[in-house]
Order: sequence, then structure tokens, then C-alpha cells
Amino acid sequence: MDNKTVSRILRETAELLQIDGAMIGRYRSYEKSAEMIGGMHESIEQIAQDPKALTELPGIGDRMAEHIIEILKTGDYSLRQKLLKKFPATLLEVMSLQSLGPKKVAFLWSKFKAATVADVEQLAREGKLRDVPGFGEKTEQNILKAVETFKRSTGRFRADQVQAAAAELMEYIKKFGAGVDSITPAGSLRRGRETVGDLDLLLILAEGHTAQKKIDAIAEHILKFPRIDQTLAHGGNKVSFTLENGLQVDVRLLEKENFGAALLYFTGSKEHNVKLRGRANDLGFTLNEYHLATLEGERRVAGATEEEIYAKLKLDFIPPEMRENTGEIEAAEKHALPKLIELSDMKGDLQMHTPASDGKNTIEEMALAAKALGHEYIAITDHSKSVTIANGLSEARMTEHIRTLHAANDKKLGIRVLAGAEVDILKDGSLDYSDELLAQLDVVVCSIHSYFNLDRAAMTERMLAAIENPYTQIIGHPTGRLLLRREELDYDMEKILDACAKHGVAMECNSFPDRLDLKDVYLRMCKERGVKVVISTDAHESHALSYIHYGVTMARRGWLTAAEVINTRPVAQFLAALRPKPSSTAAPNAAPNKIATSPVAASKKSSARKATR
Repeated sequence: MDNKTVSRILRETAELLQIDGAMIGRYRSYEKSAEMIGGMHESIEQIAQDPKALTELPGIGDRMAEHIIEILKTGDYSLRQKLLKKFPATLLEVMSLQSLGPKKVAFLWSKFKAATVADVEQLAREGKLRDVPGFGEKTEQNILKAVETFKRSTGRFRADQVQAAAAELMEYIKKFGAGVDSITPAGSLRRGRETVGDLDLLLILAEGHTAQKKIDAIAEHILKFPRIDQTLAHGGNKVSFTLENGLQVDVRLLEKENFGAALLYFTGSKEHNVKLRGRANDLGFTLNEYHLATLEGERRVAGATEEEIYAKLKLDFIPPEMRENTGEIEAAEKHALPKLIELSDMKGDLQMHTPASDGKNTIEEMALAAKALGHEYIAITDHSKSVTIANGLSEARMTEHIRTLHAANDKKLGIRVLAGAEVDILKDGSLDYSDELLAQLDVVVCSIHSYFNLDRAAMTERMLAAIENPYTQIIGHPTGRLLLRREELDYDMEKILDACAKHGVAMECNSFPDRLDLKDVYLRMCKERGVKVVISTDAHESHALSYIHYGVTMARRGWLTAAEVINTRPVAQFLAALRPKPSSTAAPNAAPNKIATSPVAASKKSSARKATR
């Protein structure tokens, strides 16, 4: 049994306990264990062969070890089974709706027997919740928004999940041996989309293995992959199937001479391909998944590589991340494509957490892991005091933490440790720490973690107030989205980016796979306005520092160059590129987190904020 299955069973147990009204301490132990096991690289099944080694894992006591061993032995957990006799399993889907917590889910089940997302949607659409204590008309609207998000996410998977499935599957296919030359992912995974509907794999057949009999042998090997749930198609040069998690996989077996044309076609996007085929026709060619050929006589002119096809179409090579028909073909024709940022350009990571708040690894462990990735500096940014669920630091604790962070540089770790904080943007746009404390930090990342459902005007005003604060340097995970779970914050992005450009505030491209925030469209807007960008991981444990490659991919989708991402610079240049803080002589005279504004602007802000209270 793999780690993800064990993690899922523990997580579902925690959710069912919440619906059942269990005390927080009881279900939190399951949540923490699920999170820890789900993020482990080592096999929990192998570790559990020695029960003592199991209890040495963080947060795993004797009782939890017994539960894990039961799951590994039986494939399930008795408490979970008991709770599923009391509550329908579909309530777990209802729990995933952004607007509903466990108490409301339990109430809807007990009063209305609403067991599915469809049941809850019907109640909201029929207006049956607006007069129910604790709900109201606003809650009904939020439920309907959450249901739409749920529907859109059905059948889609995060990029990291698909990438992991692709890696495991490709490793298995290569075990066939000499008949397999290479395997390459295509589709939206290759383009770097944040979510993926299905996985396309292109397999080049080795020389001497193109006869149908040998192709069939490879196909039979593929279909013996142990995680296949259902075979959908098997014939010719293609096999299709679904995995246990519902992901559809299409594997195409190709001759080498056709690989470039197939890779171009199956990478997409559809819109890019349509425009490319139109260009081919205008130039006297026809382009399909097999080759580029002349319109007259269908004489093959290219097909083995993408590069030769683009060249024949009088275009510079277009990186896969840019192939969305948003101007890339025109730019390639004019030799005006930007030189996109590369992972090797990154020199620092500017958001991560330690056990001082809700991280798992020490300052030194995070620093050394970042150094191993080639970074020259990091900023440790533990949470501020208002994020109590993440053990946010009081001002006294943060003051001491800053001293500890500075002292880490005396340990000759071979990497610079910057003292930072992820400071909460409060409901009215003020910051969670005093100016005096903010002045002591090297890096100030400001983020929203609460009041996600403010209306557009109030949320825009809240963000503008935070950006105007002279201590705000970086806006962390700016839209607050959680992929397939939570929509982005509703505010006027153009106004926010204009304010960032005016005040020198950088926007974060958060690399964590369930965020990837900012998305490509907004990164293009940053580029157009000259807004600084940083790429950070938001890592809560050392292995997650490697997620920075997802952020780089998003930046490439946003057409960013290394020059437009300021943590590609050496530490001194990076610090100089950050918004400068007020001088130390001015800070003591300033009221904490108050921004000087005109009387008109102050009046508008006051009215907007009163409306949110």
C-alpha cells in the first residue's frame, strides 16, 4: 500500500470525526499524520516493518502507529468504517466545498438529509437555507460558487499529481527493454498547465521494433501496469486506460521519423495548432500529426523534430509553455520571443517555514537543503501572530526569532539566511505586526489568510491599503487560490498591479503545487506593467524546496525572463531591488501601519471598510 492511500484513509477519518463532532485534539492527530505520510518520500509500508521506527516519525505515537499498521494490514481502518456506517461517504465531497465546515455539513445531513454536492446545491438554489440560523442568503450564494468550482474540478488533476503518475508509468514502460527508444509526456502537462485533464505519452519505437507484432508486445507490457483500473482502447499504435485515481492515459507508439510532428500536435494547445496549420497552408504545406508535407504531391519536408517544422514555417522555435495562441506565433515570426527564465537562473527562495510556526524542518535543515539545490540565499518567513492555526509568532517571539535567524549566518552554512516573516494582511488592509518590528526584517512578505469572501470593492481596498503600507515588499500567494478547491480572491487585478508598480511592491509566483499563484495571465500583466516578480516555494518542509521548478514553469507561461524575476539576482542586488523601507529616523514617529492619504481617499477607505464590518 502506497503512502498516498494511507494518507487518504487517515485524512478521511479526520474529516468524518469532524462531522461527528469530535474534539479538535482527536481529529487533528489524524490530520497531522495524514499530512506527514503524504509528504514522505520513504515508503510508510517499509518503515512500519519495524514498529519502533514508526513511532520515531514526527507526531506518530504508539496509538497512531497501531492505526497505521491496521491500515497497512487490512487496507482500511475500523474507525473509518464505523463512521461510514453512520454517515454517507459522499459527505466527504460535501466537506470539500469551500463554504461549508464540518458543523454545517453535519447540520445539513441531520436536518435535510443532504448527502451529496447535488443535494446541497438544490437546497441553495431553492432558497431553503437563507432563513436557517448560521446560513443566510450570502452563504447560499457562496455555496453555489463553491459547487461551480467543484464541478469544474471534476476530472482534472494537479500538475504534480500527473507528473508523478507519468514518472512512475514511464519507468515501468522502460523495463520492456530494447524495443523502447524513449518516452516523452505531451499535452497540457508539457505546456506547464497547472491542472491536467488527461496524460499523453509519446513512445518512440527502437529501430527494428516497428513491426505490428513487436508493437503489440510493447502494448501488452504497458497494459500490465499494476495501477491500471480500466482499459479503454488497445489497437494499432495506441493504448488508452484509466488509472486507479481516474486519470486517463493515452500512450502512442511512434516511429522516430514522425516524432517531432506528433510531439507538436499532441502538445497543443488546440488553438496554437489551428493557427500553425493555417500558416502551413498559406506557405504551401499541410501539417498533421505525422509530418509537414507539400500541399501538392504531399512530399514530406519535415517531421522528425519540432525545431525543423518551425523552421520550415519560418518561425523561431516556440517553447511549449508559450503555445496558447496568445501572440507567440507573431513574436516567433518577428524573432521577438523573449528568452524565458530557466530553473538554473534561480538564486534564492523567499518564502518558507520552520517549526517556529507550522514548518517541519529547522532553519539549518532548510538552509542546507536550499544550498543543495544551488541557491545562494533564502528568507525564512514564519507566520505572524493572527494565523493562530499555524502557530503564528507573537511580536516577542518574532523578535527573538529574528535574532536566531541572524545567528544562523554565524554557522558558516554556505548560504545566506535572511530574516523574514509572512505577515498577515488583516481585514482592513493593515498589517499584523507593528512598524517597529517590520523595520527589523530583511524581507516582508504580506499575505491574506482570512476573510476570503469580502466583496470585490472591499477586497480591492484591502489589498491597496496593504500595498500602500511602506513596509510591504512582497505580496504572497496574491490571489489566495487553491487549485481545484478554492477560487481566487475577487479584486480588481489591474488596480492592484498598477499600485504594485507605483510603490515597488513585488508579486510572488508561489510554486506550491496546490497554489501556483500567480497564474500565467496575471504574470503577463506584471510583465506589461513592469511589476517585480519573485518565485518562492512556500515550503513547510525541506523536500518541498524542490517545488520551485513549478513556479519557474508558471513564470515561463507568463513569458517572464530572468531579468523580470528579482530573486535571480545575487543577494546584494536582490535586496537592493526590494522596496526600500522608511528610514529608521522616520519610523518611530509614524503611527503603526497607518498610511498617509488625501482626505478624499481617506473618506473612501473609511466608507469601504465600514461596509465590510
